[in-house]
Amino acid sequence: MSDTALQFAAALSLNADPRAAVREACDEIRDRLGGTIDLALAFYSHRYGPAVAELPQLLDDALHAGTMLSCNGESIVGGLREVEEGPALSVWAARLPGVSATPMHLEFQRTPEGPTIVGWPEALAGPWPAGAALVVLGEPFSFPADWLLERLNSDRPGVPVIGGMASGAPGPGKNRVAIGKQSYTSGAVAVLLHGPLSVKTVVSQGCRPIGAPMVITKSEQQWIQTLGGRAPLEIIQELFAGLDPEERALMQRGLHMGRVINEYQATFGPGDFLIRNCLGAERETGALAVGEFMRPGQTVQFHVRDAASADRELRELLHAAAGGFTPLGGLLFTCNGRGSRLFDTADHDAGLVQQQWPGLPLAGFFAQGELGPVGGKNFMHGFTASLGLFGPPEA
Repeated sequence: MSDTALQFAAALSLNADPRAAVREACDEIRDRLGGTIDLALAFYSHRYGPAVAELPQLLDDALHAGTMLSCNGESIVGGLREVEEGPALSVWAARLPGVSATPMHLEFQRTPEGPTIVGWPEALAGPWPAGAALVVLGEPFSFPADWLLERLNSDRPGVPVIGGMASGAPGPGKNRVAIGKQSYTSGAVAVLLHGPLSVKTVVSQGCRPIGAPMVITKSEQQWIQTLGGRAPLEIIQELFAGLDPEERALMQRGLHMGRVINEYQATFGPGDFLIRNCLGAERETGALAVGEFMRPGQTVQFHVRDAASADRELRELLHAAAGGFTPLGGLLFTCNGRGSRLFDTADHDAGLVQQQWPGLPLAGFFAQGELGPVGGKNFMHGFTASLGLFGPPEA
């Protein structure tokens, strides 16, 4: 293969010895890529215990990648596999001729002027290049990724953000995110990519709508007080009465609210809604609390989640993404609540990606929050599969 072509490789080791796992995975990466590695990402199981602290150094020494990000995860994705039990190390690497990769460690700080994110390289102070994409691995207890995404949506519109929040650690100070050999127990690590590279995203929230779309007519912060002039609780009770027993059971297990991203659309389908949990209702007023601030005029629709809906939506979105685009590598950030906790079959999300693109170099992990764009804006998600696909620049 030409040295001027994009090249990707991925390797998975299940060795319980962390040093041996690094050796196995990195040897396979070098065998497949050879030469210089411009970008690498690694995801390692929290089941390596205290040895997790050593892994960034071991990986950096083994690969010598131009830029390397890594973090721990509850479960690890590599190729066709989603390893939910036992230790695992997944390494993903690329040769990216002509592509700029700018790494950074970001921290959230509160200042007298208000909250801010620090750690941005000076080179990114001005306008970001067209076609840029940001990959982020965050520490969930210390870094408010949703606040970062809100700022980026405002300040850097159109720049897709993909990634996930480290998972598996029991509490603050136990997760690790790293750039090269330097690891951190707070903040986020990220890399901005731009140049002759296409980055496509697939974000599958795994829900299906029930009932009909409605417009919020009165709300305050996260409380929806009326929908089309009616109390939400009244609408929910009416909806429940008209469902079949299977859908009633799904509604009882968890009701969700989908908010339309683009209000200018006439019809809405998969990928048009941002899904948030319904948190509870007030019996006296019939108001409904949702896991996001809502405002009058927004179009919303109730949703339920089940394995069949999640499977169908991901298949449809992958098929749509394949139109006119052949990826060379992929990063998958899927929720801790998916995998065997949702599906009857093992390796579900990774398996569907590989069905669509057999042999695709794929790596990732089960996250405590997934990052990805819906309707052209970046959001933090739950119960979602967020996939970044990397390929040659579009003509």
